[in-house]
Amino acid sequence: MTTAEQTPAPAQEPKAPERSRWPAVSVVALGTFLLVTAEQLPIGLLTSVGSALSVSEGTAGLMVTVPSIVAAFAAPLVPMLVGAMDRRVLLLGLMALMTVSNLASALAPNFAVLVGSRVLVGIAIGGFWAVAGGLAVRLVAPADVPRATAVIFGGVGAANVFGVPLGTLVGDLTGWRIAFSSLSALALVTLIALLVVLPGLAASQAIRPKLLMKQFRNPGVRVGIIATVLIVFGHFAAYTFVSPALQKLSGIDERYVGPLLFGFGVAGMIGNFAAGAALSRRVHRSVLVVAVALAVAMPLFVLLGQTVVGGAILLIVWGLSYGGVSVGLQTWMIKAAPRAVEAVSSLWVAVFNLAIGLGALVGGVIVDTLTLQGVLWLGGACALLAALAIRTARTDDASPTSPCIPCPLCCLRPAPTRQGVAFVAPL
Repeated sequence: MTTAEQTPAPAQEPKAPERSRWPAVSVVALGTFLLVTAEQLPIGLLTSVGSALSVSEGTAGLMVTVPSIVAAFAAPLVPMLVGAMDRRVLLLGLMALMTVSNLASALAPNFAVLVGSRVLVGIAIGGFWAVAGGLAVRLVAPADVPRATAVIFGGVGAANVFGVPLGTLVGDLTGWRIAFSSLSALALVTLIALLVVLPGLAASQAIRPKLLMKQFRNPGVRVGIIATVLIVFGHFAAYTFVSPALQKLSGIDERYVGPLLFGFGVAGMIGNFAAGAALSRRVHRSVLVVAVALAVAMPLFVLLGQTVVGGAILLIVWGLSYGGVSVGLQTWMIKAAPRAVEAVSSLWVAVFNLAIGLGALVGGVIVDTLTLQGVLWLGGACALLAALAIRTARTDDASPTSPCIPCPLCCLRPAPTRQGVAFVAPL
């Protein structure tokens, strides 16, 4: 992985806080957890929602596709459109939107209204996630920035591995409308907490289209974006329909899908921490291992997941592999563009969410017109292509003694760098 020189755009950065506001950091992390959970919650509820509102499982997948695609556009657009608006006011507004939209989902009388409410969810997700990614420097003292950023991004990772299983369990036990209602209630609690603990956050550097487009000149950013699109697209093309796959391919009773998805989440958290430890030493190889593991796990589900035991084991392997995706790709992008973290974060959030939406959409078409097994083969093929892209990324700018650019996921203290150039860990 290589990086291009990054010249920060002129901006009047706010003064770093003299003391750290850890309650605010924690509540922002809760917000990111809640928003990403809301985006992916329907994955575990496709069967029940489709049955209740008389739509196919492929059509029900639009509940994931729509907010993801909207969030992809909202991530760069919301910060650009609001300009100099106080970020505290912006985050409060987005969380209020999340509260209302999930309540609308719970009360939706038909599928059209439900999809309409998911559009609002997408706006809240994209705007909140993009802004939250750069808040650490505004909320804590400089020495605490790496750990605070890790906590905020940890909300995203935790949502990816725990949000869907927990939401599915609630939906199985009480009904899908209660699951959406619970999200609305949690969003209201988060809104109140943000109102209490979040200080005023004057706008810092404005995000402009030119600054975003400039990041594509960076080879490391380009590889990171390609890998993100392929891995996330393939994963969600398959994982969106994991509930029917477990039931129809592995013969698992619907009552046990929720607990198995919770097991997927636990395995994902283990994978998340394992990847985080590995990334502190070798970023390139760690991300490559994650991609290869996914390329193997999803096709194997078709070949060896035809029994209850086989399906359960391979689901856990899949979760263990996917747990390293978010932390791995985030670390890759931060190291690729250390002097343009806010801009590259907006791009990464955009492509991540677009890949979720398109993956769910294409997966739905394949499930409805071809076979359920097809989405698993597609997921494996996409992960394999991502692994090839990562493998061919140059790493000749690293050596065993090359210093690591400080990042929030693997460094707790600053490390020296050469002017304008970031270095990655060796293979």
